[in-house]
Order: sequence, then C-alpha cells, then structure tokens
Amino acid sequence: MKRMMQSFIFTILMTISLSSCYVMSFDVGKGAKLGVTQSKKNHYLIQGLIPLSTVDVKEMSAGASDYSVTIEHSFLDGLLQALTAGIYTPNSVTVIR
Repeated sequence: MKRMMQSFIFTILMTISLSSCYVMSFDVGKGAKLGVTQSKKNHYLIQGLIPLSTVDVKEMSAGASDYSVTIEHSFLDGLLQALTAGIYTPNSVTVIR
C-alpha cells in the first residue's frame, strides 16, 4: 500500500513538473515594423474549454496591416492554472506593430 501511494505521488509530481509553457507566434502581412507592443490576457475556465474573455487581435493592432502576434502560456499563467486546479486558465497575447 505504501509503495502504491509513493508511486501515485511520484506520478502526479512528474505530471505537474513536466507540463510546459507554450509559445505560438505568427506574422500578419510582413510582420512588425514599428516595434510598438501591446499585451493582454485571454481568460478561460475548465482547462481552456469555456472562454470568459478573449482579446481582439485586430483591435490590438490598431488598424495596422503588418504586425506580429505571440500567444503564450507563461510560467505565471501555468501557476495560476495549477493553483486553481485548472478551473481558471489564462494565456497572454502580445501584438507588435
């Protein structure tokens, strides 16, 4: 029984520690030109299944035709997700014009 409990705890700890942050970047048009940066957060519930609020990238780009977008799940976002047991799941969106 003790061995099974140790194995279970080890598995849970490895699962938590091996989960990673992710970054997704893409360019619209020819990519960023001016270097003006704006960042906002997307807010989700239940591991990202239910969106509470999502940012409008076109609005963040302020009408620019060339910009870069980066969406990331940072360490802080992961910490908030872990502290709420996956109920609240944010991610960060950065637009560079």
